[in-house]
Amino acid sequence: MKKLMMLAGCAILVLAATAQGSGWRNLFNGKDFTGWKQLNGKAKYTVENGEIVGTTVYGQPNSFMVTEQDYGDFILELEFKVDSTMNSGVQFRSESTADYNNGRVHGYQFEIDPSARAWTGGIYDEARRGWLYTLELNPAAKKAFKQGQWNKIKLECIGNTMRTWVNGIPCSYLVDDMTPKGFIALQVHGIGNKKDEGRQIRWKNIRIRTTGLKPAPLDGTFVVNMIPNNLSAAEKKNGFRLLFDGKTTTGWRGAYKTSFPAKGWEVKDGELTVLSSQGKESANGGDIVTRQQYSAFVFEFDFKLTKGANSGVKYFVTESEKNKGSAIGLEYQVLDDAVHPDAKMGRDGNRTLASVYDLITSDRDKKSRKPIGEWNKGMVIVYPNNKVEHWLNGFKVVEYQRGSPEFLQLVAISKYKNWPNFGMAPKGHLLLQDHGNEVSYRSLKIKELKK
Repeated sequence: MKKLMMLAGCAILVLAATAQGSGWRNLFNGKDFTGWKQLNGKAKYTVENGEIVGTTVYGQPNSFMVTEQDYGDFILELEFKVDSTMNSGVQFRSESTADYNNGRVHGYQFEIDPSARAWTGGIYDEARRGWLYTLELNPAAKKAFKQGQWNKIKLECIGNTMRTWVNGIPCSYLVDDMTPKGFIALQVHGIGNKKDEGRQIRWKNIRIRTTGLKPAPLDGTFVVNMIPNNLSAAEKKNGFRLLFDGKTTTGWRGAYKTSFPAKGWEVKDGELTVLSSQGKESANGGDIVTRQQYSAFVFEFDFKLTKGANSGVKYFVTESEKNKGSAIGLEYQVLDDAVHPDAKMGRDGNRTLASVYDLITSDRDKKSRKPIGEWNKGMVIVYPNNKVEHWLNGFKVVEYQRGSPEFLQLVAISKYKNWPNFGMAPKGHLLLQDHGNEVSYRSLKIKELKK
């Protein structure tokens, strides 16, 4: 037996040496928490059979077992097994500072979500901006997680690019430069119900590589890019191009005009802003439209509302008929619901933020919207089969079929009932609306979809 134990020990040393030689380094020695410390809540962390075990404790906030060292560029791999009713995560490039919420751990989190939502591998910004990459943006990845089994994750952070995998399946692709480095941490989520006490998550085989890093090949995963007016190599490969370069109005003109408005719009600090005219619709610069027309596409845009503001992003705008106010088209509503009176008009809230204006109410919640004065990420997808989706900050909030009986019925009871074939043009311009309030846009990107 003694001889067998010696051989086993030698084998472990050989494996460790091999790992070190390949550039990998173990973050957990399998015996104790050397190199780690606990922050924030007092959930229970123990070492059992070479595994870190995190156990929920009633009444405690989110708890974190944190590396004492910070990491910037790296590839991290580990395995975890989690209780099916427990939420958890792995923090990376995260911080805890006295000047931020009394030392509250904050930063990027590799989500561990065994619930029916199935967002394991998504990226959440803990105690800061909330969801950055939901797996609604990559639904195929929802099947990667294995309930009740050991799961292997891979996290690649190189420069401003962060990518995740679960069991070899690509999940998230985030481009962001808010925090270039920070610690890694294992989270035990706080619980508010005594019956949830004692639930566990286990981690093992935690290793990191910080030298000789090579990005994994691009694989077509949808990209969330938080850097303004930036187009990453992955987005270019996915077929996206910029519609606004952050400096000029190239590619845009006034609605019903041949040139860009001489007043009413401003390009400054990488933002395209419609200026206030005290709420007078199209009374200053008027709407602006893309010079090109589109039929099937993915259109991404960031928008920032001022208090009480109203604007909109329209699509399938043909300019075929004059209108006293804004040009006619299907509209992604951009609105301060809490203040602007339009939110209470229409039917059942179909003039609220991210709705199809006067037609379909968006299915959004508090998590899907940012406060007034902060940037929101909007997206309109029109598929070749005329299915249309509205997205808000990674959440799909509207889905409908252009031309369906349901759609035509909604048009028939809307303000557009007297417009022949409303919303049914085979192609049209994209439009940013001048509704008389200050609203800013940036990161306008499009990918055309083949019929």
